[in-house]
Amino acid sequence: MPRPLLVVPLLLAAAAGIWLVRAALLRWRDLRVAQTYELAAEQRPLLLRVGGAMACGMCVTALAVAVALDGRGLRAVQEAGAAAAGESAAAGRSTAPRPAAAPPAAPSPAASGGAATPERQLQPVVTQFRSIGQPAGGELMEGAVAAPDGRPRTVRVWLPAQYKTDANARFPVIVVHAGGARTTADAELPDIFDGIASAVKLGRARPFVVVVPQSPSGTARPCELVAAAPQAVADDTALRTAVGTAFRTLPPGPNGWGTLGIEGGAPCAAAAGLARPDLYGAAAAVSGRYDPAALAQSGAEAPGTATARLLLAAAKNDAAGLDAARKLQSALHDGKGRAAQASVKVSDIVVDYTPERERLRLVRAAVQYLAESLAVSS
Repeated sequence: MPRPLLVVPLLLAAAAGIWLVRAALLRWRDLRVAQTYELAAEQRPLLLRVGGAMACGMCVTALAVAVALDGRGLRAVQEAGAAAAGESAAAGRSTAPRPAAAPPAAPSPAASGGAATPERQLQPVVTQFRSIGQPAGGELMEGAVAAPDGRPRTVRVWLPAQYKTDANARFPVIVVHAGGARTTADAELPDIFDGIASAVKLGRARPFVVVVPQSPSGTARPCELVAAAPQAVADDTALRTAVGTAFRTLPPGPNGWGTLGIEGGAPCAAAAGLARPDLYGAAAAVSGRYDPAALAQSGAEAPGTATARLLLAAAKNDAAGLDAARKLQSALHDGKGRAAQASVKVSDIVVDYTPERERLRLVRAAVQYLAESLAVSS
């Protein structure tokens, strides 16, 4: 026990011993008086007080010795430690080899005179994709890929049934955007793969590899903000590299990659298709609400010479969705630069007896449009 903690019981034992000694003396005097007057007196209380005083005396002695030894032991340990440290330092100065000179530090991008590009800053380290299910007759894979901000995010890849049967074929890609924060489109709409597979089954589209990246955080509806900064979803170098490395896909570009967004994810798909027609040959936005001015500005500043192709689809009974689609179509037609050159179509013929059936048919029409547009581009 450390020395400061020993002092307390030492003082308590000493005080108790003093009290017992005084009580024993008083009892002894009472016995002497009783003997003088030949009165009967009990000797047991005196013996108990004397025994208690002796026990307290032994405790005080033991605690005092412990305190004394603890102080000397601590000083001895400190002195021994100081001596050992001095000997170690002396031995190190006499026998240790001199450390080798450190290699010169690599120059930073700023010091070398060149600005660091996003590709050099981003390290697209990808975890191995693993199978997590077999929806719509295909196989769903999941892995982690760096997001544009460098943080890891979940990426799911749906492989059609034809992917296994034709081991030499390379497949076009559809990137599907989610509408909510930190989620994937198939988590929001579990039947999305059924709509894509049905388009292939009916002969309206060729098989696609479907890429479903996790959406960013920071707002409940990321696609409402991304329309004003479309590069955040369009120029996703890490995603394209990871998918092209892990799967047999066509290279990104107008001939092989398209993008799709449904409901909350529709503005993301429209922004990606309008801002980077050199990367996405076509885009399809289903049942969305849009910022026409922001998307028209994005389309006007698109790089390259490829023509942006965009389908805006909504159910016949979705008056608000069709109104939003037509307003965006008019804004692009009346826009500046490349926006006015965009090929924009509005689909308003789908009608069915449940919203789920209408969404299935809308997805099927969107996939058919993407397949036909990529075929025209190639």
